[in-house]
Amino acid sequence: MRVLGIEGTAWAASAAIFEADESELRDPSAAASGDHVFIETDAYQPDSGGIHPREAAEHMGEAIPKVVERALDHARERAPDTETGPPIDAVAFSRGPGLGPCLRIVGTAARAVAQRFDVALVGVNHMVAHLEVGRYFSGFSSPICLNASGANAHVLGYRSGRYRVLGETMDTGVGNAIDKFTRHVGWSHPGGPKVEDHATRGTYVDLPYVVKGMDFSFSGIMSAAKQATDRGTPVEDVCRGLEETIFAMLTEVAERALSLTDADELVLGGGVGQNERLRSMLAEMCTQRGAEFYAPEPRFLRDNAGMIAILGARMYAAGDTLSIPDSGIDSDFRPDQVEVTWDAGEPVARVGGDADEIQGAEALVRFEGDRVIKERRPRSYRHPKLDERLRSERTRQEARLTSEARRHGVPTPVIHDVDPRDARIVFQRVGDRELRDGLTEERVRAVGRQLAAIHDAGFVHGDPTTRNVRVGAGDPGVFLIDFGLGYYTRDTEDHAMDLHVLDQSLAGTTDDAERLRAAVADAYRTASERDDTVLDRLDAIEDRGRYQ
Repeated sequence: MRVLGIEGTAWAASAAIFEADESELRDPSAAASGDHVFIETDAYQPDSGGIHPREAAEHMGEAIPKVVERALDHARERAPDTETGPPIDAVAFSRGPGLGPCLRIVGTAARAVAQRFDVALVGVNHMVAHLEVGRYFSGFSSPICLNASGANAHVLGYRSGRYRVLGETMDTGVGNAIDKFTRHVGWSHPGGPKVEDHATRGTYVDLPYVVKGMDFSFSGIMSAAKQATDRGTPVEDVCRGLEETIFAMLTEVAERALSLTDADELVLGGGVGQNERLRSMLAEMCTQRGAEFYAPEPRFLRDNAGMIAILGARMYAAGDTLSIPDSGIDSDFRPDQVEVTWDAGEPVARVGGDADEIQGAEALVRFEGDRVIKERRPRSYRHPKLDERLRSERTRQEARLTSEARRHGVPTPVIHDVDPRDARIVFQRVGDRELRDGLTEERVRAVGRQLAAIHDAGFVHGDPTTRNVRVGAGDPGVFLIDFGLGYYTRDTEDHAMDLHVLDQSLAGTTDDAERLRAAVADAYRTASERDDTVLDRLDAIEDRGRYQ
């Protein structure tokens, strides 16, 4: 099978030929290298600043026909007899997300080639392709994927026929955020390699660290970085602080996703994944928790048609093709809108109940009789100063807000001892399992009421996932735990984000997420002292598709 892939979501005008037999499509590990993928790319290089949509589209219009013809020439060389049949079996193209003018040029080219050779047309989600190319070459069964690219930053996991967004950026993509800083200091696009180079000569400086459950935000970090350089902080030091902070956030969120789903495989996607510091952090984190990590070679990390051709071939083999009238582009094409028709593995099977010791996302938890000892042990992937700061701050905040919630009638464990210096807390043992192992409508309604209570009291939980709720017998039998990411706030957006984190964790841990999410919202509405402003904001957050 030979599939032509065409990529053109933003800057990379790219075409590829993927050649594979049936066994390689069934068993990704059979393709041990990318030698059977031919890629031709002509990248748009702006004179200054970031990507200019009009200039990018003009480049795409000139470059796409050329790279497509070079790829087809390669296919003709590989085809045994082009006189009796076409050199390709299908055409796959990046349908979105991306810049609309660029996508339309790619879509038009794909339709023209498909009609020219009378072959099938396949529309590929660009972000799912980043995930699947890593899964293909790693041979992993059902990994978590961290996508870190220019316009995107999110964490995906497979469940119930779709890739679910477990966490995402709340404002801008990680690459675009870095580019905003480099434009401020007068560096040309792309900014990522320049930050990486300068960071090697810099000394770490503190910058804002914003993780909300498995979501993250970069706007405050960028503003602080710009202000630091304006005040005279050496740009090398700011670059070091940027890398250590941003990439630690991405690594922490990836670890939270592994912990939530019990997955033990992680793949990296996106052009920012070419950064050596990010790859080393992710690899170290996975080693520390006993997981496997895979990063594709650089040509498959940055935007490329090879990943479009590979996923396109698997979709074509599954019969997932498009008619010409139905092949319109979608610049806001979310990965969780894609119905997975090819083999995507299965979520890791869990065993309910507690072991004597549990490795969470950032702490080791030990059960000793009627007590629980929680220790935030050092995360070696983080810079020591950042790690010490986070461990101490989160331990103090967890103790404070756990007790605060109890004072407002929310069931939480009693705290027996706190040692912020060693990042250690001793709790009363509550419940007999995590909510994810005992999901019922009655229990999630209780969580909705509890979140309403703490929001009305003026603070948020910060990470109300199905792992951070304990359940057991009795009434109510539902306890909120792990307030380490919580903080005081009366902002509607912050309260809605708490509910958003819970929604995402339900999508990642149950096949009945929609019904349970509706139950949470109904209970929250009934219990809250306010009107529907928080739930209205929740709807707005989930409609934004912010990482587009």
